[in-house]
Amino acid sequence: MDAPLLPSLEALAARVPDGATLAIPADYTGVAMAATFALIRRAAKRLRLVCVPTSGLQADLLIGAGCVEAIETSAITLGEFGAAPRFVDAVKRGAIELRDATCPAIHAGLQAAEKGIPFMPLRGLIGSDLMARRETWKVIDNPFAPGDPIALVPAIRPDIALFHAPLADREGNVWVGRRRELVTMAHAARETLVTVEALREASLFEDETLTAGTIPALYVSAIAEAKRGAWPLGLWDRYGADETALQLYAGAARDPQGFARLLEAWLARPAAAAE
Repeated sequence: MDAPLLPSLEALAARVPDGATLAIPADYTGVAMAATFALIRRAAKRLRLVCVPTSGLQADLLIGAGCVEAIETSAITLGEFGAAPRFVDAVKRGAIELRDATCPAIHAGLQAAEKGIPFMPLRGLIGSDLMARRETWKVIDNPFAPGDPIALVPAIRPDIALFHAPLADREGNVWVGRRRELVTMAHAARETLVTVEALREASLFEDETLTAGTIPALYVSAIAEAKRGAWPLGLWDRYGADETALQLYAGAARDPQGFARLLEAWLARPAAAAE
């Protein structure tokens, strides 16, 4: 079954209901920033973010805009531009529920959902402070070697996976190259929404060089075209991050008023202005 090609980013954002558990990728993987701005414009509420396995600008914007109720992540940071200011402020105020995790734990939980099993065993969590903070993480004896403890991480099954990719075809297949975490997200989520730089008329599976890095339309719920849809972040092998914009954000977002002014300017920015 082909994934529908939506006419606008607003139509794609409308597919994300308030209260949804939303899986989003790390800044370097393919972040659907144009769709994020569309979510903020429609005033999405009570989103529960699952960062795969970290986030930065995308999560910070959604938190600052009041769209987020809870977040599960191993880190939120703007990288070389410093801490994510609206995330830090929200955590200090207790405005969002923070579920601390590790990168392997998030990947393991998604892999469990991908495989249709209730949990995934993981050893590295044992002995960490996180085990005491996460009631749903359990330690049991290895059934094949009594006395050998192993941690169990429950499956993470997001309502929606949202990401940006370079290319899709009109059948709904999406090319993500070697970004296998995006494949896992699509397999684990109940729905997958994707923005893409370009659409190709011919099937991606007709090209031997693209086939291995293509997510079949079976796992894609809807697609919207968005030129430079990761801006101001970059998209691998296509364009780099807008470091001037990111530095501006890191300074302006330190207080709510500066954040609000910059967000208003970005929301009003024509898509072509990001090129």
